[in-house]
Order: sequence, then C-alpha cells, then structure tokens
Amino acid sequence: MADKQKDWTVRIHITEDGDDTRAEAVLTTEDASQDASAVTGRGVAHRNPIDRPIPEIGDELAASRALEDLAIRLHDIASDDIVELAGPVDQGGSRAWERP
Repeated sequence: MADKQKDWTVRIHITEDGDDTRAEAVLTTEDASQDASAVTGRGVAHRNPIDRPIPEIGDELAASRALEDLAIRLHDIASDDIVELAGPVDQGGSRAWERP
C-alpha cells in the first residue's frame, strides 16, 4: 500500500504595537477530497517596561503562545470529531459498544 502524503501549512502573522506583540498562527489544511480549512491560534506578549527593548523576544513569546493555542484548538477539533464520528460501524443497529 502506498503512503498518502498530506501537506499542512502553518503561517505565523506577527504585529507589534509599542510594548505589545500579537501573533496569529494559522493552520491551513487541504485535501483533494475536501475543501481547504483553517484553524487559528492567538498569542500575546507584553514587554515589562524595566526590560530592555528586544523585539525578537516578544515575537518569540507571542508566536509560541499562538502555536500553543493552535495546538489546543486542533486537539479540541479532533476530540469533537472522535465523539461524533469515531467508533465501530453500526452493524444492523447493534449498540453493543455503548455503556449501559
């Protein structure tokens, strides 16, 4: 059996406004049998006024928080799909797999 390869893309958009940095991590999936879909995670970083102004640190923190949020959202989607779609195929109406 041949392996099926899928490509998912994550783009991180970062905006800075003074001491605040915001990031959005957007996961885009595309399958030949489905339309493209996207999931977005968000993260924020705020520089403490007593810290040196190093924008890269704010970028890194906001991006990592956006990716963490994206991971949680993707896990929630998968969990919802498991509840709704997974389980054995109904064989003639048998519900033997359900708990009483």
